[in-house]
Amino acid sequence: MHEQDLGESLTEQVRAAAAAGTPLRIAGGDSKAFHGRQVDAGCTSLCVAGHTGVVAYEPTELAITLRAGTPLAEVEALLSEQGQQLPFEPPAFGPGATIGGAVASGLAGPRRPFAGAVRDAVLGVQLINGRGERLDFGGRVMKNVAGYDVSRLMAGAQGTLGVLLEVSLKVLPSPQGELTLVQEVSASQALERMIRWSRQALPITGLCHTDGRLYVRLGGGEQTLAETRQQLGGEALGPGPSFWADLKEQRLPFFGQPGPLWRLSLPPATPLQDECLLDWGGAQRWVIGDLAADELRERVARAGGHATLFRHHDGRGEVFHPLPAPLLALHRRVKQALDPQRLFNPGRLYAEL
Repeated sequence: MHEQDLGESLTEQVRAAAAAGTPLRIAGGDSKAFHGRQVDAGCTSLCVAGHTGVVAYEPTELAITLRAGTPLAEVEALLSEQGQQLPFEPPAFGPGATIGGAVASGLAGPRRPFAGAVRDAVLGVQLINGRGERLDFGGRVMKNVAGYDVSRLMAGAQGTLGVLLEVSLKVLPSPQGELTLVQEVSASQALERMIRWSRQALPITGLCHTDGRLYVRLGGGEQTLAETRQQLGGEALGPGPSFWADLKEQRLPFFGQPGPLWRLSLPPATPLQDECLLDWGGAQRWVIGDLAADELRERVARAGGHATLFRHHDGRGEVFHPLPAPLLALHRRVKQALDPQRLFNPGRLYAEL
């Protein structure tokens, strides 16, 4: 793995931008440039992709610290050599994906409801704030932390709160073996089974329904897999390209349909109202079509969820679910504390930020 510390150079660039009042568009591999609103015009690019390498990794501690520009594929390969993995199974969406981008986007794969979200794996970060100061939050190992856990705010912040230099993450042992079962059922039947199985002590690491099929991924030892297969039923998915990798990277036929792609986050028991792909045991639902944004978001909000316009949009309107006034005010205060001049990725999350 290539090692290159550009921390001082990046810090000087931020200080110069702060002195001149020049906003910055933070970029790593740009594999997730489609995600979110367009950054305000007139920004100068700040590239973090060359800031790479492992700062600290002790497999027995189940924690790793990396420079933010380290390629995600290299991180996953390194962990795999030690029989470990990132708990949140981040999508890459392109060969240039970086570990900093994985944290900043806050996106997680099929394992998320069973192993935790991106923020749950963040132990600490080092970042550059809007004043050009290098700050450390959290730590490099798992421990109890009192007070505000600022490091976890970086997960999903889309680079609007600071320039990530280093991230410390919890890792998990990879399962001894994996097995995917497939059942031919309707979406409503699949949702009922997902909810029921999620309440049981089963070694499930993925639940998805698409094209009339329910996919169940199991992880564990040979005997555990055999017993669970007998309990749940279904046909074992044969060898070949991984269904779960194609799901995570949105390469399944469902995602190839024309039209805007919406991501709905809902309580799993919410009744089905749209033709959708079910993931996360029913809590994440992908819907494609030219839907009325206000109507969809109002309906989803009434059910206790939120709706994100994920792909195939112009990036000028509201992409993320609008925030209630008190929550937006809190976001503004956090932004003011870390980036008072609004230098970093202005407008990426919301026009007001």
